[in-house]
Amino acid sequence: MHNIELAVFDMAGTVVNEDNVVYKTLQKAINENGYDLSLDYVLEHGAGKEKHQAIKDILATVGADPVQEPSEPIFENFKVLLDEAYKTLEVTTFEGVEASLANLKSQGIKIALNTGYNRKIAELLLQKMNWKQGEQYDALVTADDVTKGRPDPAMILEAMKVLDVQDSKKVIKAGDSIIDIEEGKNADCIATVGVTTGAHTEAQLNSAQPTYVLNSLKDLSNYFKG
Repeated sequence: MHNIELAVFDMAGTVVNEDNVVYKTLQKAINENGYDLSLDYVLEHGAGKEKHQAIKDILATVGADPVQEPSEPIFENFKVLLDEAYKTLEVTTFEGVEASLANLKSQGIKIALNTGYNRKIAELLLQKMNWKQGEQYDALVTADDVTKGRPDPAMILEAMKVLDVQDSKKVIKAGDSIIDIEEGKNADCIATVGVTTGAHTEAQLNSAQPTYVLNSLKDLSNYFKG
């Protein structure tokens, strides 16, 4: 596949290995409110979304009344718990990811990172990994930068605007959750790539009908050329 100008990557579970700390913390914040939800359940219904929306959606699936059990206190507790978890957290990337990104960049393909996190958390993760704008990636788009979260294509369209890419048919989107694939399709990207290093399994990713499902992003540059 030729003439790719931009590759957009989700962060956690895709290029950032933070051991699912965000969803473990989301699970903890919800369960502290009297639930007993598994991590798999939280991932299935919340992965890839802006985190307050994820809480609302997870509560809706268990039949919670939004008036009786508002999501706001859980979200506020989640932010406090996450700040505590991040202070000591080791954050790395996955094997082969940096080389794969460097390979794409060497072909003139721009790299954008996007995430359902707010900017503060996203920048903290990148700082812990020692990733810098202009080196490993060219632009960062977070939930703070758009009014609509995934699967709306707003974050991909924002990345295109920031990096001066006009044609979504020259853009690929890669992520570890179904909602990443849906976001890429809604943006009319030329290709969507699911990777099994994070939230969803190969079967779950395939249900969204991505162009490819990979077990590792280290093979990505075999599929795309600038």
